[in-house]
Amino acid sequence: METSQARSSESMSKDLSELMKEATKEVHEQAENTPFMKNFQKGQVSLHEFKLVTASLYFIYSALEEEIERNKDNPVYAPVYFPGELHRKAALEKDLEYFYGSNWREEIPCPEATQKYVARLHDVGKNHPELLVAHAYTRYLGDLSGGQVLKKIAQKALQLPSTGEGLAFFTFDGVSNATKFKQLYRSRMNALEMDLATKKRVLEEAKKAFLLNIQVFEALQELVSKGPENGHPVQPKAELRTRNTNKSHEHGLVPGKDSKTTNRGSTGMMLTTPLVRWILALSFLATTVAVGLFAM
Repeated sequence: METSQARSSESMSKDLSELMKEATKEVHEQAENTPFMKNFQKGQVSLHEFKLVTASLYFIYSALEEEIERNKDNPVYAPVYFPGELHRKAALEKDLEYFYGSNWREEIPCPEATQKYVARLHDVGKNHPELLVAHAYTRYLGDLSGGQVLKKIAQKALQLPSTGEGLAFFTFDGVSNATKFKQLYRSRMNALEMDLATKKRVLEEAKKAFLLNIQVFEALQELVSKGPENGHPVQPKAELRTRNTNKSHEHGLVPGKDSKTTNRGSTGMMLTTPLVRWILALSFLATTVAVGLFAM
C-alpha cells in the first residue's frame, strides 16, 4: 500500500505539462488512427462542414475566454494569461462574418453538445478555477501546434484566398515563434502551485475536455447527416454561387482569382454526398484536436 502510494507521489512529481500529455496519450493515439484524420489530410473537406466547425469553436472560445478574463488575476491561472498571443474569439468572429455575412450571429447553430461544453467551461471558471488551465492548455497549445498544417489543408481544399480570409482562427499574429512560446507557456504552467489532489483533478479535467470535444464532433456529425444547414434547407447551388460571388467582391479578392474562390461553396456541395459530409465534418474536428494536441 505504502509502496503504491509512493510510486503515485513520485509519478505526480513530474511537470504538469508532461503529466497532461501522458494522461491523454491514449485518446491521442485513438484519434490519430481514425480514418477521419486521413480523409482531412487528403483535403476532403467541404465549406458546409468547415462553417459548422467554426461556429461551434466560436461558442467554445467565447465561454473559455470569458472565464479566463474572470480569473486573469487569480493565482491559479494568472501565470498563463496570454490574451494577446492566444485568444481566438475575435479571430473566429472575423471568419464567421466572412463565411456567413454580417448577420452571422443569427445564422450559426449551437448544438446541444456544444452547449454542454460551454456550460462546463462556465462551471469551471466560476466554481473550480484551478481546473481552467486544463481547458486552456488543451485548446490553445493544440491549436498553436497543429494550426499551420490545418490552415494549409483547409486553404487548399476550400480554395480560400491566399490573403487569409476565412482562416483567422489559425493565425496567431501575437506569436512570432511557436516553439519558444510553447516552452514559455509550459514553464509557466509547470510553476503553478498545486497539491497532489489538485494536480490529479487537473489531469482528469484535461481528459474531460477531450471527451467534450468528441461529443461536439458527434453532434455535428448528426447535424450534417440530416442535410440542412443551420436548421434550414441547404441553399440552391445557384443562390450559393451568387452569395459567394458577392462575398468575394466584399472582401476585395484579386481579379482573376475570384472564380476559383467564389465556387468553393457550390463545389463542396456538389462533390459530397450526405454520408460523406458527416465523415468529413468529423474528420476536420478530430484532426483539429488530435494533430494539435499530439504536437504539444
